[in-house]
Amino acid sequence: MSGSGTTADDGDPLQTAVWRLRSRGCWTDAAALLEPHAGAAAGALQRTALLTERCVYTESGWAEADEALRGAEAVARSDEERGAAACERGYLAYASTLFGVRDRADEARSAFGRAAALTALAGRGRALLDFRRGLLAENVADAPQAARAAYRRAHEGAAAHGDTLLLSFTWRHLAGLALRDGELAEARHGFTESLRIREELGYLIGTAPALAALADTEEEPASTRLRTEAARLVRLLGVPTWLAAHLGAAPPRPAAM
Repeated sequence: MSGSGTTADDGDPLQTAVWRLRSRGCWTDAAALLEPHAGAAAGALQRTALLTERCVYTESGWAEADEALRGAEAVARSDEERGAAACERGYLAYASTLFGVRDRADEARSAFGRAAALTALAGRGRALLDFRRGLLAENVADAPQAARAAYRRAHEGAAAHGDTLLLSFTWRHLAGLALRDGELAEARHGFTESLRIREELGYLIGTAPALAALADTEEEPASTRLRTEAARLVRLLGVPTWLAAHLGAAPPRPAAM
């Protein structure tokens, strides 16, 4: 759901360690590795992104993510850094609204608008911004056509910049809209691509949602097999909490936020 981030392919030992923890749902430990780097914009922004992703997968930890975000905003200096911080604010506000923590839809729209003004059209951050604006359009504004256009721009941008993880998200959400329109073959292809990428990257926390989404396009017995595997992963990892009820996996609830 978060859409982007550094993976183990980057070759930096710190980023490799962060990715391994993040991809298994150990966001607190990953954020701790970045704490010594939180005085610089890049480290502060990445730490914020990790803690926000934890909110999205566990529906908890909102106060800590907000605190990290304020820190990232304080150390942002360039337009690119301020734009990235605004994008993170918009995404955290969107997630808070989506999960019914607090209605921050207006804050999300304002932050994404500010990010758009500060982020270069051809920059890597623009694809992530387009994707997140698509999420807001689809899930808060109920505007599927606007969402589709935003997801397509994000998909093209992610491909141009080699952001493979973001591609797994754009494939998934474009497929979701195709399924909504009854385009079963297109939906199946998109969900299959999303699952393939996540498995290749080792993005374990995103594998169960990808399996469950693909199951909605398959016939029996493949559909049940995919849902069973998704439920097994949710029980193993405890996340995402929002998928557990749908799959009957019932992992333990996280501590109160």
